[in-house]
Amino acid sequence: MTRQAQPHRCGYVAIVGRPNVGKSTLLNRLLGQKLSITSKRPQTTRHRILGVLSRPDAQLLFFDSPGFQTRSGGALNRVLNRTARQVAQDADVVVLVCDASGWTQADEQLARWLPADRPVLLAINKVDVVADKARLLPLVEKAMKARSFDEVIPISARTGKQVELLVDLCVARLPEGERMFGEEELTDRGERFHAAELIREKMFRLLGDELPYQSTVVIERYEELPKLRRISAAVLVERDAQKAIVLGSGGERIKRIASEARQDLERLLGVKVFLEVFVKVRSGWADTEQSLRAYGYE
Repeated sequence: MTRQAQPHRCGYVAIVGRPNVGKSTLLNRLLGQKLSITSKRPQTTRHRILGVLSRPDAQLLFFDSPGFQTRSGGALNRVLNRTARQVAQDADVVVLVCDASGWTQADEQLARWLPADRPVLLAINKVDVVADKARLLPLVEKAMKARSFDEVIPISARTGKQVELLVDLCVARLPEGERMFGEEELTDRGERFHAAELIREKMFRLLGDELPYQSTVVIERYEELPKLRRISAAVLVERDAQKAIVLGSGGERIKRIASEARQDLERLLGVKVFLEVFVKVRSGWADTEQSLRAYGYE
C-alpha cells in the first residue's frame, strides 16, 4: 500500500506582540537571514514586513508587524497600531509573541482583540534567560484566561530553541495551496526599503535613548548599477535641536551611522555601496496620517 503524498500548504502567518518581545528577531531566525531590523528601543519595526519561508511541503508567508502600543495618542502610534491589527486580520494563522519575564496588561489587551475565527498560537519568547522554567506556569495560566490559544510554545528566537516546532505547528494550520513566491524569494520589499531600514536601525543602536521618536529615513536617490549602488538618504527630524543630536559633534554620529549602514547593505546586496546620509528638519511630518502616508507609512 503506497503512502499518500501530503498536500502542499501555503498561507500567511502574522507575528504580533507588544514592543520588544522579539518579533523581528524571530522573523530573522525563521528565515536564517536578517530581513527585519532590530534594536532595544520600542517601535523599531514600523512597517509590515513580509518574509517568505519555502519548504518542500509548504510556503509560509510571515508578516512582522509594529509592536502594539497601548497608548493611543499621536498619528504615528495610531498608524502603527492599525498596521499591527491589519496584519492579524489578513493572516491565516496568528503567532502572538510574549516575553517569558511575565504576562502584562498590554499582552492581555492584544490577546483579546486578535481574531476569534482563526488559529492563534502563543509563543513565549526568551525562555533561554529564565533559569526556573516553573516560573512560566503562572504566565500560561494568565494568558489562557485572556483567550483560548491553539498552542502554547516556549521558544528562544535568539538561540533557535523550538522555533522549528513553531513552524511545524503553523504549517499544520495553513490552507492547502501552491506557492505564491519563487523558492529563492525572501520578501516582497525592494532594495530602497531595506536601505532606509538599515539606516534607521543604526540610528536606533547608536543614538539609544537620545534618538528622537518622531524621526524617519527617506531615500532621495537610488542609482542601481551592475556592481554598485549610489544612494542618497535623508534623516527627517522635527526640530533643529534633534538635528544636532543625530549629526553629533563635527558630524561624527551621522558619519558612523552611514558607515555601518553601508557595510550592512554591501553584505545584503553583494555589491559595492556608495551611501550619503543627510539630516533635514521637517516640522510636522508625523502630525497627521496624510503626511505619514506621504513618507511610506501604511
